[in-house]
Amino acid sequence: MRARLDALQKIQTLGESAQYDLACACGGTGRSRGPYGRWIYPSALPDGKRVFLFKVLLSNVCINDCQYCANRAQRPFSRTSFGVDELANSFMHLWAQGRVGGLFLSSGVMRGVDVTMERMIKVVEILRLKHRFRGYIHLKILPGARFSLVERAVQLATRVSVNLEAPNQERLSRIAGEKDFNEDLLLRMKWAQTIIQKDFAATTKSQTTQFVVGAAGESDQEILGQTDRLYREMDLARVYFSAFQPVSQTPLEDQRPTPPLREHRLYQADSLLRRYGFHVRELVFDVQGNLPAAADPKMIWARSHPEHFPVEVNKADKSQLLRVPGIGPRSARNIVSMRTKNKFLRLEELKSAGVWVKRAAPFLIVNGRRKASLQRDLFDEIKPTLSYSSPIRGLFVPA
Repeated sequence: MRARLDALQKIQTLGESAQYDLACACGGTGRSRGPYGRWIYPSALPDGKRVFLFKVLLSNVCINDCQYCANRAQRPFSRTSFGVDELANSFMHLWAQGRVGGLFLSSGVMRGVDVTMERMIKVVEILRLKHRFRGYIHLKILPGARFSLVERAVQLATRVSVNLEAPNQERLSRIAGEKDFNEDLLLRMKWAQTIIQKDFAATTKSQTTQFVVGAAGESDQEILGQTDRLYREMDLARVYFSAFQPVSQTPLEDQRPTPPLREHRLYQADSLLRRYGFHVRELVFDVQGNLPAAADPKMIWARSHPEHFPVEVNKADKSQLLRVPGIGPRSARNIVSMRTKNKFLRLEELKSAGVWVKRAAPFLIVNGRRKASLQRDLFDEIKPTLSYSSPIRGLFVPA
């Protein structure tokens, strides 16, 4: 009984210590607190399904002193660690109860990177080999881990990730001066990419990363420029963005928090890069290199390029349709498929294809006709006074 109570206390402590890493969340969605105070996150799997992950640190002991981090070495707070069998058994207990469907495992760096990475891998080996767990596991690769450990992590996990934290060495040095951007981070990502492509090309194994937004004074343009390169050169499945929130008793405790809307705009822009065929050079940034707060990035682009509109819905190809606000990848495919049988005659018919009609109307011609009055209505809805302090509930576009 005492051992079980100790395990529950560690679940609470090390689960909450893992809350700042959003690299398993569904595009910035929220997290739910379980009956023992642990953190359980909804996550999108590579196949598009959803699963609740037991998200936890092996240890919150850390020898690193990252400026923003709640687990930094010089911050005074209670430290604890799981034993490898203890953590594996705790996960299997939660899984057997149906509370979780997968594991997200990270850790502070205890006595050294490789020692910690070996213990994390041991936990996953126990789950895979002893308990025969075949479900989803997201395993964090620690900066500077040796090649054999990166290779073993890829072999065992469904998804791996190396957190870049910042978009380049200059920005990283401001918040994590002990880390080398190219050697400790990008090189490990390249190793993981090579292993996945060489040995697991036909599987759903994948790699992600995360940026801490606003801690190092970086611009959205810097973050999205690096994001675009990662998608093109590293074949990353996802990039995640975590708005900086100051933590007491850290060097950045008095720095202003990053507004949630900034994180939200980055996710919208990321969606354009991943799913809509946009290049980062097409996105519109303000003079500081940040995404405008007044509207989502797709709408801003469309309003900035009137030469591309309006498009005839019965003739436009898929790439043209994807540039229309209110039309997403699925509705663009539906339009192309449906019009082969019968062309669209009225704007309202596009609802059956999944189009957000009111949003799309100003940018479309349907069977030679355009409903111009909706253009004025739509643009009136975009408030130029909207700022990064505005609430973001219900804002996610960019269809």
